[in-house]
Amino acid sequence: MSTVLTICTAIGSTASNPYELDFADLPGSELREAPDGWHAIVPLGGAKHRLWLRELPPRGSLVVVNLPLDRNFDVRLQAAHRFWLALERRPVGPPPLTPSIGARHRHILALRAVDGWLEGNSYRNIAQGLFGKPRIPDRGWKTHDLRSRTIRLVQQGLRLMRGGYRDLLRHRGKDSDDIS
Repeated sequence: MSTVLTICTAIGSTASNPYELDFADLPGSELREAPDGWHAIVPLGGAKHRLWLRELPPRGSLVVVNLPLDRNFDVRLQAAHRFWLALERRPVGPPPLTPSIGARHRHILALRAVDGWLEGNSYRNIAQGLFGKPRIPDRGWKTHDLRSRTIRLVQQGLRLMRGGYRDLLRHRGKDSDDIS
């Protein structure tokens, strides 16, 4: 998971003011040993930060966050930045994978549209249910933008229903889930 930060002991001293982090004694944190290392959930700054450590660093040692240059680098960087902001006692902002309000609204509309379609409603009836009857014209429905939008919403809802809901858990580009 790209929001889990990999923490390890630093090689050499590079920081002027290192943070005093004792992973075995962070207030409110959960630390568990597993076959692959240590897993920690650290509540700081109103957020839960998930960390993975191959081994616990010695007390008082300098630690670093490992940020691999891969396709999830931007998400890892945001998660690391939020952790640093929490250590600095500054506001951490929203989680890196939180969908925008617009994306959440489009997913809700898509699921409502596919429900209407599965019940046998026409695109016109679905559009009236989603956008209100006054917005749907008596004439020119075949070329109206709400007809095209309703069809796209039904198609998106069908994709979500057929397993595409898993895509909601993956990081996507800013405009990749645009349904206008």
